[in-house]
Amino acid sequence: MTVREASAADVAAIREVARAAWAADYPEILSRETAERGVEEWYDADHIEGDVAGSRTRLFVASVDEGGDDAGEDGEDGAERVVGFAHAELGRDDRGYVLRLYVHPDYRNRGFGRRLLERTRDDLFDHGAERIDAMVLAANEPGNAFYRSFGFERVDEGETTIGGEAYREQIYALERDPDDG
Repeated sequence: MTVREASAADVAAIREVARAAWAADYPEILSRETAERGVEEWYDADHIEGDVAGSRTRLFVASVDEGGDDAGEDGEDGAERVVGFAHAELGRDDRGYVLRLYVHPDYRNRGFGRRLLERTRDDLFDHGAERIDAMVLAANEPGNAFYRSFGFERVDEGETTIGGEAYREQIYALERDPDDG
């Protein structure tokens, strides 16, 4: 398994992971049309390319070699396949924000999500964040459980718009451990 910073070459794969994850995760939450509009809005290729190049945006991908076996740390075992991504940003308020984290449904329960979140957490804290906020749709119980299992605590509720419709979301926070400097 490789977790690395995303590049412009990963844009199509990120969109594919998002499309597959939304189809698997949200059929009870979003209509198919709303999910498709949401993927197109949130994962527009130009927008993702801009995020890859952005100095405050943090975008990581998890990959395996095409044979499905875990790739080496630098992906040397063959052509890699992106199977997950984390999209975060550094705020100007001593906070980092995990905006999205998805793993392709065929690759779940293998530690990809945890590794992506660990890399994102470490990166945000290394770049000065004292607290990390993560947002997840309120109706997405597996997503909510994932953040809680990682030590995030629910601190607030918010609202997000997908395909022109409003949805409740939960906001979780993880404070930097003061012993970690």
